[in-house]
Amino acid sequence: MIFDIIKEAFTDTIKLLPFLYLAYLFIEYIEHRHSEKLSNALKRLGPFGPFGGSLLGCIPQCGFSAAASNLYAGRMITLGTLIAVYASTSDEAVPIVIADPSHAGEVWKLVGVKFLVGAAAGMAADAVIRLLRKKYPKDEEPEFEELCADCGCDHRHFAVSALIHTLKITLFILIVNLILGAAFSLAGKEAVERIMLSGSPLQPFAAALFGAIPNCAASVMITELYLSGALTFGSCVSGLCTGAGAGLLVLFRANRNIKENLVIIGALYAFAVAAGIIINTFF
Repeated sequence: MIFDIIKEAFTDTIKLLPFLYLAYLFIEYIEHRHSEKLSNALKRLGPFGPFGGSLLGCIPQCGFSAAASNLYAGRMITLGTLIAVYASTSDEAVPIVIADPSHAGEVWKLVGVKFLVGAAAGMAADAVIRLLRKKYPKDEEPEFEELCADCGCDHRHFAVSALIHTLKITLFILIVNLILGAAFSLAGKEAVERIMLSGSPLQPFAAALFGAIPNCAASVMITELYLSGALTFGSCVSGLCTGAGAGLLVLFRANRNIKENLVIIGALYAFAVAAGIIINTFF
């Protein structure tokens, strides 16, 4: 069991490396060469960022959520775009559903609903931010921020700086994956099913809370419980909408505003629960 835990932790972590490195490479290049141009370009995108973010999140992996966390920490994308990526990320759910012959046809329904939830949540988040800025005009729109302003990266080639940042965050994610992997193995599927409040109308609340655990095992467990009938479709959506993979880990590591990070998680949880309740009630 120990070997399996270590193997899974390394596998989940290693598959993030290309996404993390490319994200940091992009960030470092912009910081060194084109920070002002990017800041101006992002402002011209307007309110359409969440649609693109939600579309990227639908691709079945969790690398984009990690990359989005880095981009948001550098204020290269809006809060709404970040939440859209988080909410639409399905992690391991898509391949698991496809692998089940009796539910394979539902994969498009799952991906479509996740896209709509992500886009709607992102648009709502950006709309709230715009209203707050109108009400409190002193709070200026956040500009592009340098992630490595105080670590001496400006003295290195941007590719080397990106590699250093990638290795640091990868080690952090690996440690967390080892801890969470051990916890899941010790708890077992039956214990998780009880935690999910099977048969209760409060199930979306529990599923969304469980899905927020930053580990691929959470999305796997939620999907398997849905396929076995222990979770309703709405509750499954709630759990997968908060299941942003390693994205939340990277957010806390890259974004220095802890209070802001907690607000982001709270907003994501609220959108996920609302989506689950609406689906369970009307569909």
